[in-house]
Amino acid sequence: MQFIDQAIIDVKAGSGGDGISAFRREKYVPAGGPAGGDGGQGGNVVLEADDNLQTLLDFKFQKLISAENGHRGGPNKCTGASGDDTVLKVPCGTEVRHLSTNIILGDLTHKGQKLIVAFGGKGGFGNARYLSNSNRAPEKFTEGKEGEEWTLQLELKLLAEVGIIGLPNAGKSTLISVLSSAKPKIADYPFTTLIPNLGVVRRPSGDGTVFADIPGLISGASKGIGLGHDFLRHIERTRVLLHLIDSASNDPINDFKTINEELRSYGHDLISKPRIFVLNKKELLDENDIKKLLNKIEQLTGKNVHVISAVTRFGLDNLLSSIWNELGY
Repeated sequence: MQFIDQAIIDVKAGSGGDGISAFRREKYVPAGGPAGGDGGQGGNVVLEADDNLQTLLDFKFQKLISAENGHRGGPNKCTGASGDDTVLKVPCGTEVRHLSTNIILGDLTHKGQKLIVAFGGKGGFGNARYLSNSNRAPEKFTEGKEGEEWTLQLELKLLAEVGIIGLPNAGKSTLISVLSSAKPKIADYPFTTLIPNLGVVRRPSGDGTVFADIPGLISGASKGIGLGHDFLRHIERTRVLLHLIDSASNDPINDFKTINEELRSYGHDLISKPRIFVLNKKELLDENDIKKLLNKIEQLTGKNVHVISAVTRFGLDNLLSSIWNELGY
């Protein structure tokens, strides 16, 4: 399934039905008055969060979404039927914006949460509405109002409690694959991961916690370079960031500083989120090199840094304990 996390759609609510002009014509009612009914209400366009969906793919090719028009009024003061609402299912975590004004209309984060994004037009009045002492046989009626029509931007921000970040090839996909049942593509070259991967990691209580492997950031990602800018939004909702550093890279210290700078440049308080720092690929360095690197990173962060090997699973139990403590579990 293709992962699509942004879509632009046009929505049009149904127009209200027209009122009508009609008079009573029953036998033995010589002075039958106005009896034209009102038109029905136009249908709304509604978005509903569905936790079974993970992508906005359905909206990539569905550009105009409309609701049913209300029906015209009937004789004997009968009101026309209202138009049916059009309900669109979107993934939990979908943010809805008005495209031209950039105003956020809503943020659908919970299963079953609904948001009306276009209201149907009101039905027109039938001539029975215009009966008065001065006009006993009005012929006036009104047409239904047009439904709202907007262009919207849908933006999916994944709902994960833990976001795994780091430069390409830091071992993020390997880590999430050994901690959970997720099966991301893994290879020894950068940008293997082109989409965020979600995995559910079991806590000691048996409950699951969602981890997100965010595609590799690079220098300048916050300004639109590389893949990271498209996916930085997915860590906005996370409670904890797992900052993974490749201990076997050419310059792990610079790698650390690069990710720090991208979080700071992107804004949205990402730099202030709780972070757990992790040196990965312990198996590729000797003990002395690991200790020297560990001391440097701890001096820069002012925090304890975990040393792990995602491949051999070394240090993962201690790492998970720190994550559960940070989350308050």
